Amino acid sequence: MPNPHPEFKSEFDERQNLLLTGRPGIGKTTLIRAIVEKLGPSKAEGFWSKEIREGGRRVGFSIETLSGQTGVLAHCGLSSGPRLGRYFVNIKDIDEIAVPSLVRARESDKLIIIDEIARMELFSREFAHEVRRCLDSRRVIATIQQRRDKFLDEVRARKDVNLLELTISNRTEMPRKITALLGI
Repeated sequence: MPNPHPEFKSEFDERQNLLLTGRPGIGKTTLIRAIVEKLGPSKAEGFWSKEIREGGRRVGFSIETLSGQTGVLAHCGLSSGPRLGRYFVNIKDIDEIAVPSLVRARESDKLIIIDEIARMELFSREFAHEVRRCLDSRRVIATIQQRRDKFLDEVRARKDVNLLELTISNRTEMPRKITALLGI
């Protein structure tokens, strides 16, 4: 995808996958949602995650596909599944909701949205396998957890990945920069 805005000259021309990283709560998901909104619903497929809150307290995370399917990624009220901190990870919903949304996206000509590539999602082997296949298509816009992990490090080191860190100082300009890089 050629860069129509030379003022943002970067390696994006050669690296087709765009991954956003940054500390939790910095606005990665908000930025991905803004990009999808600007693209329009017919040009992207995949999923994002959202906090589940009860009484002002975070109790878990949901999965929502761009086509409207929802499920639970992890929740402190679940009684089974791999445990991560106080949450139990719901591999069933990852495998039955998130992964099929990625397959549909990969098999289409749409941009593939993955929010996020992180430790919870990686409890699913199917998810990790499909992320690799999606990245091979070179049409991914995703968020990726900053923590060190063999799989996450492998993804960040790919030659077809353009990794952008979202920070307090750049998060106001980043939406414009990314939409310019994407030509939208």
